[in-house]
Parts: sequence; structure tokens; C-alpha cells
Amino acid sequence: MIRFLPLLFALLFFVLHTNAQVSIEALSKPGMFSTGIMYGKVIGEQSQKAIEAVSIQFLAEKTDSISGLKKEVVLATAISTRKGEFYIEGLPLSPAMKLKIEAMGYQPYATIVAFDKTAGAKPTDLSAAPYSAIKDLGNFKLKLLDKELQNVTVVATRPLLEMYLDRKVYNVEKDMNATGGTALDIMKNVPSVVVDLDGNVTLRNATPQIFIDGRPTALTLEQIPADQVASVEIITNPSAKYDAGGAGAGILNILLKKTKKGGYNGNLKTNIDSRGMPGFGGDINLRQNKINFFASAQHNSRKNINTVTTRRSDFTGRDTVNTLQQNGPILKGYFAFGRAGLDYFIDNRTTVTLTGNLFKGKFTNNDLLNIYRDTIKRYRVVSESAQRSLNADVLIENRGLIVGLKHNFPKEGRELTADINLNKSDNSNTSNYGSRFFDAMGNQKPLTGAERAVGGGSTKYLTFQTDYVNTLAKKQKIETGIRIATRNYSSWNDNFIQDVTTMNYWLIPSLTVNYNFNDAVYATYVTYSQQLKSFNFQAGLRVESSKYEGNLTSKNERFSNKYPLSLFPSIFLSKKLSTTQDFQVNYSRKINRPGFLQILPFVDFSDSINLSVGNPDLQPEFTNLGEINYLNQYKAGHSFIASVYGKFTDNLITRYQYKAPNTNLTRTDSVIYHSYANANFSYTIGLEITGKNKITPWWDITTNLNLFNVVLKGNNITAVANNELFSWFAKVNNNFALPKKYSIQLSGDYQAKTILPVNSGRSTASGGMYGQSQNVAQGFIKPIYGIDIAFKKEFLKNNAASLTLQFNDIFRSRTFETFAESAFFNQDNYRQRDPQVLRLNFNWRFGKFDVALFKRKNMKVENEGIPGMGQ
Repeated sequence: MIRFLPLLFALLFFVLHTNAQVSIEALSKPGMFSTGIMYGKVIGEQSQKAIEAVSIQFLAEKTDSISGLKKEVVLATAISTRKGEFYIEGLPLSPAMKLKIEAMGYQPYATIVAFDKTAGAKPTDLSAAPYSAIKDLGNFKLKLLDKELQNVTVVATRPLLEMYLDRKVYNVEKDMNATGGTALDIMKNVPSVVVDLDGNVTLRNATPQIFIDGRPTALTLEQIPADQVASVEIITNPSAKYDAGGAGAGILNILLKKTKKGGYNGNLKTNIDSRGMPGFGGDINLRQNKINFFASAQHNSRKNINTVTTRRSDFTGRDTVNTLQQNGPILKGYFAFGRAGLDYFIDNRTTVTLTGNLFKGKFTNNDLLNIYRDTIKRYRVVSESAQRSLNADVLIENRGLIVGLKHNFPKEGRELTADINLNKSDNSNTSNYGSRFFDAMGNQKPLTGAERAVGGGSTKYLTFQTDYVNTLAKKQKIETGIRIATRNYSSWNDNFIQDVTTMNYWLIPSLTVNYNFNDAVYATYVTYSQQLKSFNFQAGLRVESSKYEGNLTSKNERFSNKYPLSLFPSIFLSKKLSTTQDFQVNYSRKINRPGFLQILPFVDFSDSINLSVGNPDLQPEFTNLGEINYLNQYKAGHSFIASVYGKFTDNLITRYQYKAPNTNLTRTDSVIYHSYANANFSYTIGLEITGKNKITPWWDITTNLNLFNVVLKGNNITAVANNELFSWFAKVNNNFALPKKYSIQLSGDYQAKTILPVNSGRSTASGGMYGQSQNVAQGFIKPIYGIDIAFKKEFLKNNAASLTLQFNDIFRSRTFETFAESAFFNQDNYRQRDPQVLRLNFNWRFGKFDVALFKRKNMKVENEGIPGMGQ
């Protein structure tokens, strides 16, 4: 079926191009400019055909400075094209204007139009970025038209955080602490989101799905430069429109920047940190006639310094082994990101977009581990120590291509989108280990051969998705769509041991791993929503089917699994209590399918003490997720949202440990195995409060508080106990606007003692290669807290240039400490990464923004009904 997708997409494109007229997309974000754009089409009511050479006028009342009397003045004029289309830019956002349409042989038509004060700022669809002050007036049927034009709102400035009942929107352009970093740095300031030192991201103590521009992505957060991100949408309970995978962990949707201004414009930027690591990049946008071209590139060097201390006690049954390990790994390298694409405006309402991206990263990890071990036997203690060096080279590449089509019908609220997403990721790594062992007196034992691990992998994604939205009568809307996602994954890893005599490396066949798998998810959905005065509701149903097949080529073993059709309902109910208060209740059902490695029953010997093995009998887990939300925008610049949420997961996929004989025939001892099983259930109950307050004209503050209790019931598994812990998380972000174009951002966060979270492996609609599981070992994360600060100065004409100085973890307090125990061990771990790093960033905007100049050079833009540039 997949081979026919390109043909299907081409056929869809042809039908739309020949039978419909479609919309331009938004030119920029709301509130960025002081004027707007309106466009539409004039047709005859009886003939339903376009009317050419129609006179279009926008007029407004102004007071004469001499007489003091009001008079009507012309703001803008246009003549419709042979297609009946007209396009006028530079219209004031307020007040209301009078629109006059006159054509020979037709009755003159006049109405009042205006840009509204509330629409446009609220994001309503993950598949599109927020629109600017652009209004499609639709089709005017002369003589018989009796339609009041709906209004569009433009917000003067976009705050750092916008809050809505179904999501929160974090506007990255206002975040100075993320400048010059990656999307991972952005997440550290996003409300409801926690980022640990390893870059693992959790949303309400679960691993969310990562989207880019409304679609799942193969990129990691560290592969996305912060300077390319426009905003982040936080969706804690997605409706049936979105993938059911992820076990109710929510979605973080990253909206990338893309401008469509006429002429040319762009940015140049550079930065350097206190460790001498530079970075540079830029973006360019060229807009002329029917084509908008955009490109961006970023290159950053990084040096990460860690301090790690681990204390562990293992209980073998007869002896107790106490181990102390201290090390300071240093990761050094670079990442480069490039993105380019174009929008082709077929006509006034149709846009085709082609986008490609390329990421490349190369890193070297150097580490020296000092290990001290005491084995407590019945009558004596055996002490020994060791030093283990590591030198690893890692190369990562990612390439992607997206072809998208968007069609807005003349009827407002009706649109069709379709896109094909192709993505390929490759990685390779070589790790060299050297070990030296010492006795209790510090005498070095005979040398053992060095070890080497060589591996790599490749992942290919193909996703096709189409969505149709139609607004029905009486404020009703229906949305439906289909999605097909396939993935082919391959990975290999060879382990070698060095012969100390010949210095040659010899392959260890028992430690060789070579496997591949492919999976697919087929889904369709439908949602229906309606507004009844102050009451709104949306009901949806998603149907998904999935399958995957795996091949462990190193063992000549095959594995496969199929999941039948599963139903995932969702319902959203909201009530407008007053002009400033809203109340909402929602519910949805989700799934978490086990990943390939979770069910693969082969033993991974990469750690000779802790062996890993999959469980082919694993079943998917299902989660029921509900929320009660209350929003109060009680004063200008002040808003408050409270959420009571609950999550119940049945058949919980858990990671646990058990002790058994070593499957390596050359060893006769018992070892600890890590595996997976379905536990009874788990549930989480929480209260989240987010507030946004403008304390003074120059100081605004955003606060987020999350209180939650997690309960895990896993005692149906041998040697696994239940686990429960109450915890809380708080985050504060202050922004100060100072005189002479200076500004300061001061942010801090605190996470109290927390139960060990779910694994950080990426969750996708099919469960991911590793899937997602909860660790039911008794354990917790100790409190984590830190404070960051950034200073910014804008200068040059129109604030075209800026300098930003960032200082992270200013009190060196942000450490990651954990404690875990089971029947076989207990362990304390301490880690600190990159405290007190300074980074200086410079940014310069350039380009021409004179609409009149652009129109004089390219009159065809207006004549063809294609937008020039938003100003």
C-alpha cells in the first residue's frame, strides 16, 4: 500500500488544483505588525462564475482637522483579476472599515469589516502555526449576498506564555535563556515540563511525544536549535485527532519559524560560551510573486563536563559487594543543522510546501573511572581497585523531506490538508575501553586486553496524513482524517577483546548483536464539536491498528506481533461561566505498545554483571486520562488556570530485576537480569496551577505549581513491591523590561523528592524501539533546584541588533541525585553537569520591509491575487 502513497498524493493535488480555490497561509505571527491583509473573490450569484474588473474600496471615517467634521476617506482600492480575486494589504487593524464592491451590471454592495480582538492569537490546530492579521473574506455573490463577515483579532504583543483550556503556548522569542542553545534548553523553562541532567524530558512525570509542526519527528530535542523554534505547545490530554500512543503522557509540539514577508529579510547570529565554544548561524527569507523561499543554518560547538559519584551495594546471597565509582566524563563536539524550503501559492487559497532538513553531529566522549570495591565475605574482606578509561567517537546524521498541501475552501472554516513525511537517521560509534586492576596494597595486577565496541544503526520513517475540517451550520464542526506511519529499523553492535601478546582485536561472537525490525500503524479518526450558547462540546473516536516484525539476524530468530483494531474515544466539555471564566472537563483513552527490545528474548551481555533480556509475552498497556480545568482571566495582564488530573493505567509495562544462573556457558555464577513484565496497574492524581501576572508595566511573572501522588501496584511480579510517593514541582519565570532597551529574565525551578520516572526512551505511535516502561524498583529522585539569569540589550535602528548574556545554574545547586534498591542491591548516585556556564549571543536582523517599494517593483503580485508581504 505504501508504494501508492506518492500517486495518491499527486492525485489529491491535481483534483484540488483543478476544482478548487485555496488559501494562503499565515504570513507571520499575530501581533507582530500594525497593519493587516484582506482578500477574497467576487462571483455572480446565479452564474457562480468569477467577475473580472470589479472595483473594491476600503473606506473609513476621519475627522477633518479644520472643520472638525467627520468625512469618509479611501484607505485602499483594488480591481479584481480575471479569476475574480482581489488582495489588499496595509489595512489598519482598527477601527472598523467600510467595504464597497461595485461592478458594471451588478447591484453595488457595501458592508462593515474589521479585525477582531480575540481570534488569531489562539492556536487551534497542531498542523499549522498561529496566523497573522490576515482575513479571507470568502466569496462575494453580488445581488444576493447577505453575509456578515466574521472578525479577526490581533494581539498587540505576544506574552511569554499563552494559556487556553486545551493547551498552553510557550513563545520562545520571549525566552532569553534559550538563545543560542537547543530545544532542550527551551524545555527547561516550559511550564509543566521537567528536564534532568541527561536531557530526559517528562511532562507531569511521564515521557511525552515530541512533535514538530504538528507531526511526530525522528529528531531529538538536542538536534533542534533553539533559534529555529517559534513556540512550544503543551498538550496534556490530546483528543482523538492525535496518536493514541504514548500512554497519555501528552504532546510537546514544537512550531518552527517560517516567515513569508515580501522582498528579502533574515537574521545573522553568533555566540560563544565561557569554555571557548563558538556558534554561528542565520536564516534568510525571499518572497516574490507566487514563491516564498526560506532557509536557515546553525552550527554550534559544545563541551559538557560532568561530575559523577556512585555508591552501590550488591547482595549475592553469600557475600556483600560494596562499590564506589568516581568519574568526570567530558563530551566535546559539534552539531550542525540546516533547513530549507519553499511555499508555492497556486492561487489565493492553495499552498504547496516543500521542506527539507539536515542534521549532523560529531562528538567525542572521554572518561576515566576510578573504581574501589570491597567484597565482604564470611571471615574476611577482599579489597581491590581499578581504573577504566573510555574514549568514544559518535557520529549522528538525520535527513528529512516533507511535502505538504493545504486547501482552504471559500466557505470559512472548511479546509483540507495532506502531507508526506520522509525521514532517515543514521548513527555510528566506536568505543575503546582500557582497564587496570590493583590489589589491596595498590599493586597493579597483570594487564588484561583492551576492549572495543563498534556499532551503528539506521532508521527510515514514512508518514502520510490527511485531515479534513468542515464547519457546519449552527456553530458545528466536524474533523476527520487518516494516518499511515511505517518505520524500518536496523542496528548492529560488535564487541572485541585485545590479545595482550599480539595486540590484535578478536571478535566475541556471544556479544555480537545484529537486528532489524519494521512496524506500521494505521489510524483514522473523526471528531464532532458544537457550540450551544455558552456551552461547547467535542466528541471524537480514533481507530488504530498496528503490527511489527523483527529479525535477530545474529541468532537467526524472527519475532512478530499484531494488535487488532483498538478504539480510543475522547470527549471535551466546556462551559463559559462569564466573560473571563471558563470551565472544562475532558477524557481520553491511550495505549502504550511494547517496543521491539522489550519483547526480544535474547540476552544482552554488554554489562557482564547486569544482563538484559526481553519478554515476548508482554501485552500493551491502556491508560484512561481525565482532567478538570478552570481558567480565569480576571484582569488585564493577569490569568490563572487550575487543573485537577488523573491517570489510570491497566496492565502496566514495568521494568524489574530477577536473579538466575548465567546464560553464558563459560560462567557458572548467578547474575541479575533486567527484564519487563505486565504489572497490575498504576494511577496518578494531581493538581496543577499556572498563573501569569503583570506586576508592574515593566515586570511580569509566570508561575507553575504541580502537586501529584503516584501509586504503582506491581506485587503480582516476583520480588517486586508496590511503590507510592507524593511529590511536587514548581517553576517561576520573571521578565523585567528596563529603560534604554535593557531587559532581564530570572527563572528558577524546584522538584521535590520524586518517584523514579518512566524510562526516557522515545515513545511513538507504535511504542518505540525501546517502548516506554515504569521502573518499579523502590527508589526516588532527591530534590533538584536551580536558578538561571539572562541579560539582553537591544540597539541600532528599529532594535535590529541585540546582545544577550546567559548564566545558568548560578548557585551550582542543580544536581541529580537518586536512590534505588531492590532485593539484590541498593545504590546512591550523584551527578552534576555544566554548572555556571556563561554564553554571549549576538543577533542582527536585516531586510527591506517597505511594502510600497515592493509593490512598485512587482505589480503582478497584487494583480494575481498573491500576497506580497505582511507589515
